[in-house]
Amino acid sequence: MPTAYIVEAVRTAGGRRGGRLAGVHPVDLLAKSLDAIVERSGVDPNTIDDVVTGCVSQAGEQAMQVGRMGVLASKLLPQSTPAVTIDRQCGSSQQAIQFAAQAVMSGTQDIVIASGVESMTRVPMGTNATLHMKEGLGHYKSPGLEEKYPKVQFSQFMGAEMIAQKHGFEKDALDQFSLDSHKKAIAATEAGAFENEIVPIEVETADGTEMHTVDEGIRFDATLEGIAGVKLLAPDGRITAASASQICDGSSAVLVVSEEALKTHGLTPIARIHNLTVTAGDPVIMLEEPLFATDRALERAGMKMSDIDLYEVNEAFASVPLAWLKHTGADPDKLNVHGGAIALGHPLGASGTKLMATLVHALKRHGKKYGLQTMCEGGGVANVTIVERV
Repeated sequence: MPTAYIVEAVRTAGGRRGGRLAGVHPVDLLAKSLDAIVERSGVDPNTIDDVVTGCVSQAGEQAMQVGRMGVLASKLLPQSTPAVTIDRQCGSSQQAIQFAAQAVMSGTQDIVIASGVESMTRVPMGTNATLHMKEGLGHYKSPGLEEKYPKVQFSQFMGAEMIAQKHGFEKDALDQFSLDSHKKAIAATEAGAFENEIVPIEVETADGTEMHTVDEGIRFDATLEGIAGVKLLAPDGRITAASASQICDGSSAVLVVSEEALKTHGLTPIARIHNLTVTAGDPVIMLEEPLFATDRALERAGMKMSDIDLYEVNEAFASVPLAWLKHTGADPDKLNVHGGAIALGHPLGASGTKLMATLVHALKRHGKKYGLQTMCEGGGVANVTIVERV
């Protein structure tokens, strides 16, 4: 079977809700990552077969096929470049990578950009559903769905709480994990670990025009006492805003190409895509599926967990990666080595390609070979992608 390679992977630094990226339209935010991929990889923009873009809240400024709008706003991509926008909830742009790889591996396309964007400031989470509900235009839960899941509220927060209880994680453990995420992100930032993956974005501040290059969500003064003091999200729960991913604005992109394209266009790969897996399970506990998707991915790849050098497991809530570690027996020292979404932010549709950018650059920085990425996703779905540094 033909092989798919990653040539370049980039992301913007995360912006907090109402923060430094709040003044940037999501279409223009996406265009910045698309242009950076073209510029940094050296690919001829006229040879790109498709752009696959993940976006969750496809409404308002992210409506009208935001992937195509990003191409049209790009300074480097011609208007003849096709694009499509997809929604697999939090795994949208990880699925974009997998769709891009599948296109390349099938031989139907040779050069595809996988990308993602989410301005959670300008298009608040869930407004593509809630605004319709408020106007009396219907609810996503159909009579048939209600019959199968009577009176069930599909809630990621409830799922995260259920995981914490099922796997026996008390609030103290969740708080400690959250602090560690900030510490790792601080260390990575101060060491310059993100410099090769971050796309600088020009922003307007009270002090004038600046380049946004540092993830705004990192709490450089974080302490365990401060995190422990954050109010519980539910009176009898274990999770707080401090042990959940941060609302975030951002975009990201990954260039996926065939072996023939490497030769024909003189491109240099940084990783080979080794395995593509997606599974689905319980839509109520919902966020537990990465545990079982990882089992299947390793089995299909003929690998053991000990073969993997670094893991990126999205920190939607602290209970998710902790349950993943417990289930897989993975080495905690290999997990999210540069911090995760609790510190860096989780820009929904952009997080899949964002995590891949961090993973492939971390593999290079640390001289490691195999990396595994997985995301929990609304509806009880999970993607797993295994890559090999080349």
